[in-house]
Amino acid sequence: MSLDFDTRFDPAYGQAVPVADGVVRITANNPSAFTFHGTNSYIIGTDTLAVLDPGPNDDAHLEALVRAIAGRPVSHIFVSHTHRDHSPLAARLKELTGAVTVAEGPHRSARPLRIGEVAPLDASSDTDFAPDLTVADGQIVDGDDWRMRTVLTPGHAANHAAFALEGSGILFSADHVMAWSTSIVAPPDGAMSDYMASLDKLIERDDSTYLPGHGGPVAAPQTFVRGLKEHRKMREAAILERLAAGDSSIPDIVRAIYRNTDPSLYGAAGLSVLAHLEDLVGRGQAVSNEAPAIDSVYSLVK
Repeated sequence: MSLDFDTRFDPAYGQAVPVADGVVRITANNPSAFTFHGTNSYIIGTDTLAVLDPGPNDDAHLEALVRAIAGRPVSHIFVSHTHRDHSPLAARLKELTGAVTVAEGPHRSARPLRIGEVAPLDASSDTDFAPDLTVADGQIVDGDDWRMRTVLTPGHAANHAAFALEGSGILFSADHVMAWSTSIVAPPDGAMSDYMASLDKLIERDDSTYLPGHGGPVAAPQTFVRGLKEHRKMREAAILERLAAGDSSIPDIVRAIYRNTDPSLYGAAGLSVLAHLEDLVGRGQAVSNEAPAIDSVYSLVK
């Protein structure tokens, strides 16, 4: 199954772009190699509104959200996860609107840090955010003319949640599934085993469209998610092949399997390899000379 990414996207910075009945998208002007053209915030409803992923702490983006809200009441602010491109503006928007913030929980790592380990994505984590309402898997939050169901999808982040707009076929997939790229899974912030389980969870659903945290919508989402799963399985197989060939360090594996990748992205690639290796060690398919870490020595289980 081929995985075709769609990089067509007009961010229309500062503008409220209708993307579905009762849903508009406003994209923050924070483009990067990891955020594509920027972070998508969504405003849901017609009278009393919800805002999903208010975005980075950026004055211009806050002003764009306020313009789109246009004086209407905002009852809830949903946060998919606590990376700094998604959650920091929630505090200022809450102060302006009095809305209740909703999320799976505050920021946390997928596993404890090991002795001497530094979380490479620590600077991108919003440790100040704490939701007013913590939601469990399947929990529904009702608005005046909308109903949102929580779909917990850990993997990219331990507290990552998608939200399904009931009756619309829309899933706000945040950073778990995006049309333009695969999601970053970087331990200890995230975990590959969680990510793969969350993909399986989405395959079992019948959503018709994903509206992601970056880039444009994901059409035929179940087919696309199956492609993502196969892509990860192929990457896992390539890592196992390199272990069988005698590669024992993450830099060696990265240079071999990402040889057509810009070397400036080798750091991110190394974290992805680490995520796969942690999963392989956890499943007994590989071993390391210590607890899995970026500088461990790995070998295939014979």
